Amino acid sequence: MVTGPADVPKPELPHPLPGAVGLSHLSAYDWEAADGVCGGSPHLHLVCTEAYVVTGGRGAVQTLSPDGYREIPLEPGAIAWFTPGTVHRMVQGGDLRITVLMQNSGLPEAGDAVFTFPPEVLADPARYAAAAQLPPGTGPETADAARRRRDLAVEGYLVLRESLAAGDSTPYLEFQRAAARLVREKVPTWRELWQTGALATAERTGAQLDALASGEPSYLGEATAHEAAPTRLGGFGMCGRRDEYNLPGTTLPYRGE
Repeated sequence: MVTGPADVPKPELPHPLPGAVGLSHLSAYDWEAADGVCGGSPHLHLVCTEAYVVTGGRGAVQTLSPDGYREIPLEPGAIAWFTPGTVHRMVQGGDLRITVLMQNSGLPEAGDAVFTFPPEVLADPARYAAAAQLPPGTGPETADAARRRRDLAVEGYLVLRESLAAGDSTPYLEFQRAAARLVREKVPTWRELWQTGALATAERTGAQLDALASGEPSYLGEATAHEAAPTRLGGFGMCGRRDEYNLPGTTLPYRGE
């Protein structure tokens, strides 16, 4: 018997979080940058919306988008989120602590995020990869590399911000295009992650609605509960020290960290 694509079962994430979102916790970096501001590495995501839920401390998130430069205050209970293409920089104001919710979990860890490095770095994939890569572990060598990476991202970011403030969006738009070129070859892998993650989760809801409509909700017999605890504490993320949950296919350490 010859089987077609429709006959091949789709792989599914085991026990995804609601909506197949990614989850992590961040303590914003307190390293001072060239502009005197303490905080993380500016970057954007190509296909993921990211949300900050503030759980402690004070700070802000600086954003660059077609509507210009913004600085959104962050305090306990506040939520801020950014759609794909929005450059964002977490700024430390004092013990800032964030819970991060990430759309399309797995994609940021697979390279969806691109740093605002200067144009000459973005134009060379090998040079970009070397600048973005961190040594393994959480020791001093990794901390030094994370700080150098942050400083290089801030160098490019400040040029973008100054241009937008002056009414010139050209450097910002060129950065977006450069970021898209950098990740183009990764799209097939991202598509597979999306199909087995967020898309499969949405399709599962559709099947459940069909079952309810037919009066045969047998899927409810699979009801259960799950629990998890952070499996890596104090990793070096883009914005700060990052606590992660190693839920299969859901939240994994960033490559190279």
